Amino acid sequence: MRIMGLLKADEHSEAGAPPDMELMERMGTFVEEVTRAGVLLGSDGLKPTSAGKRARLADGKVTVTDGPFTESKELIASYALFQVETMDEAVKWTTRFLEVLGRGQCELRPLFEASDFSPEVFPPEAAAREEATREEMRRNAAR
Repeated sequence: MRIMGLLKADEHSEAGAPPDMELMERMGTFVEEVTRAGVLLGSDGLKPTSAGKRARLADGKVTVTDGPFTESKELIASYALFQVETMDEAVKWTTRFLEVLGRGQCELRPLFEASDFSPEVFPPEAAAREEATREEMRRNAAR
């Protein structure tokens, strides 16, 4: 099962200051370990919301808002995509990550898989088309 881990933003991540060298080394060691274990499919930190924009569609009109998004309570600082057997395994790796970071809160959410849908909703032709698109995404990411 694939599970997305979302690290909640805090005053440190929203300040935009990079972590110190010691934390970068600990994080690098952890990322290497979880990658070698075959669990980590992808992970990146996000720049603070001051560097971002929001696009919203309402009543047929698109509105774009520049960051920072101080009115939001649930901002994201980074993500990790895990391939694990169980949610408990994702919790184990996430707990280890939080210990390395020394703070934080992560939300873990399973991703939908083709097998989650009935053939009436997601027929085999659609599943094959999606898999071809995902393969193209993997090639794009490898560039």
